[in-house]
Amino acid sequence: MANESNRAEVVVITGASAGLGRATVRKFARHGAALGLLARGRDGLEAARREVEQAGGRALVLPADVADARQVEDAAARVEHELGPIDIWVNNAMVSVFSEFQDMTPEEFKRVTEVTYLGYVYGTMAALRRMLPRDRGMIVQVGSALAYRAIPLQSAYCGAKFAIRGFTDSIRCELLHRGSKVKITMVQMPALNTPQFSWVKSRLPRKAQPVPPIFQPEVGAEAIYFAAHHHRREIYVGSSSAQAILANKVAPELLDLYLARTGYDAQMYDGPENPNRRHNLWEPLPGDRGAHGDFEARAHPHSAQLWATTHRRWLALGVVGVAGVAAALAVKRAA
Repeated sequence: MANESNRAEVVVITGASAGLGRATVRKFARHGAALGLLARGRDGLEAARREVEQAGGRALVLPADVADARQVEDAAARVEHELGPIDIWVNNAMVSVFSEFQDMTPEEFKRVTEVTYLGYVYGTMAALRRMLPRDRGMIVQVGSALAYRAIPLQSAYCGAKFAIRGFTDSIRCELLHRGSKVKITMVQMPALNTPQFSWVKSRLPRKAQPVPPIFQPEVGAEAIYFAAHHHRREIYVGSSSAQAILANKVAPELLDLYLARTGYDAQMYDGPENPNRRHNLWEPLPGDRGAHGDFEARAHPHSAQLWATTHRRWLALGVVGVAGVAAALAVKRAA
């Protein structure tokens, strides 16, 4: 998306130290981007920086808590000073708590909301402050099927994802009203094999897991990269996301009943959880956790639905071509 042919595209990714954010860093690095890496944990950020440099790119490590608007603004200023004008901003940072709502504390709910929702607000503010005067740029909001269909045990996280969708739709309308060339999009993710399930605070009796089917984080990174370079209002990733969103539009009451019965067990696996396990709600955990979680054997490396979404023009041409051949054969038989 960089307009100057002699410079690398400048991309900011929040939550860049691990999980989907880390996979997205690798994806952009392979395409030569200069990257601003935001997260709280310096160990993961430094490891991500090394990976970018090994791929031949440039990376700026920016330890920051996205719940602090000043830290986000300062990070954006450093990116523009050291790497150049920001072309793409990817909001991805998150925290969560696996817990029934009645067991949540106000402080926990506030923290999830400040990071997972307001972190996107502050990131979008910092990006637009720079993109609007230049009249160019792309903001990618990393969403979830949970932005349309909430599930039990993740009330704060689901609430934040719903809020991001409403906020994004509002901003999109304002950009259209201004006639701005700045674009904003949202990518709705399926369950991904990321380390978050081993570091999220949890009150579950057993270990937390993503609700199957599970995809590798590279699938999500592919969708983010595509969204950043092809203007689509919204992208669903994985047939499970598309099905959940559609089903909720058609029969939300049935999904309420279904998730009341199955939504608890579907988020747990493999024996009891350690109630004293360290988590990252308030502070980052030390060490580099990479992109992948503990579900390698069950995670799909590809999504046919995403391939179809990103190749819809060619699919449409193929359908037209097949229809044309069929019509020609029908005429020939009728002659």
